[in-house]
Amino acid sequence: MKIELKYGCNPNQKNAYLESPLCMPVEVLNGRPGYINLMDALNGWQLVSELKAATGMSAATSFKHVSPAGAAVSVPLSETERKMYFIPASKNLSPLATAYIRARGADRMASFGDFVSLSDECDACTASIISKEVSDGVIAPSYEPEALEILKSKKGGSYLVLKIDPSFKPSGKEVHTVFGLDLVQDHNSWMPDADTFSDIKSVAKDIPESARLDMIVALLALKYTQSNSVCYAQNGQTIGVGSGQQSRLACTRLAGAKADLWQLRKSDKVLSLPFLKGKTRNEKDNIIEQYLADDPEIDVIGNWQEYFSEKPQPFDSEEKKVYLKKVSGVSLASDGFFPFRDNIDRSAKSGVSYVAEPGGSTRDEEIITAADEHGMVLVFTHARLFHH
Repeated sequence: MKIELKYGCNPNQKNAYLESPLCMPVEVLNGRPGYINLMDALNGWQLVSELKAATGMSAATSFKHVSPAGAAVSVPLSETERKMYFIPASKNLSPLATAYIRARGADRMASFGDFVSLSDECDACTASIISKEVSDGVIAPSYEPEALEILKSKKGGSYLVLKIDPSFKPSGKEVHTVFGLDLVQDHNSWMPDADTFSDIKSVAKDIPESARLDMIVALLALKYTQSNSVCYAQNGQTIGVGSGQQSRLACTRLAGAKADLWQLRKSDKVLSLPFLKGKTRNEKDNIIEQYLADDPEIDVIGNWQEYFSEKPQPFDSEEKKVYLKKVSGVSLASDGFFPFRDNIDRSAKSGVSYVAEPGGSTRDEEIITAADEHGMVLVFTHARLFHH
């Protein structure tokens, strides 16, 4: 069975299609898919379905270029999180909508033009949230009639809506064709279980259920993130994903910088910014990123009349450092072992208290020592999660 695509990775790569030798578990309900759309959709679906299986909670992910910009489960939003995600206090949210708001809110700049994957039937509440975002498409096991109509009207009627059979199981083998040659491997069936967090190497041993949930979210997100990759998580969602870097320290720095921005968005200075009326969510996201940027070439305060009803107070580097020093309880996961302690030292600056990594480095003792110096709980999962 075959589904014709608009084109491959690029418009010059014609004659592209999705093919299945037995049955086709994907149905196009609206729009016309592209190659990267389906890469995002199929990887994202695996992630959210595994999050649901591992936690029992509704799950969502926001994918961009075959890596999650954000992934989350349906931990209820706090009052502060509602404000930072632009969700009115009076708006009732379904668990699935909550999961998507968290996934999209993890890194709103990276999520611009995302592909959405949902673990459960898409309800009208979730569809209404998606309809207000700049997004390319969505995949879910089913749709409420009202939700489907909302989504079909998006992007002038061209919004891509995919339905997937949740009972579909892939074959035991995966095939990746490169330069006309087939690379074949077993499907990665790893899932977190009761033993995943049992090998605690640090002096500190206590892992609260909230941290265990965050590490599950981070590890499963890494399973579908282009390697090398590192993920910070808190409150049932990723808050910083560093993907596709040759250096693991670069991953840790990149993800840590994103996690820091997520934390700073919760500050009173950001939540009280006096935006001009009529600014959209995406405009506010861009302005907040500029407001928080330590870049002398970006001067939002200097051009405040374009964005704000009154001149906001600046948020200088020292104030940010003081604010971030108060952050704690963040979880960090890595898809491969940490080769040097610099990764642990950098993550400590972003409030990391719990670390999950495979172990197996010749410097494992150095990593354990670093974790102990920072008072972290360090777990060796013995599971490498490279993804390409």
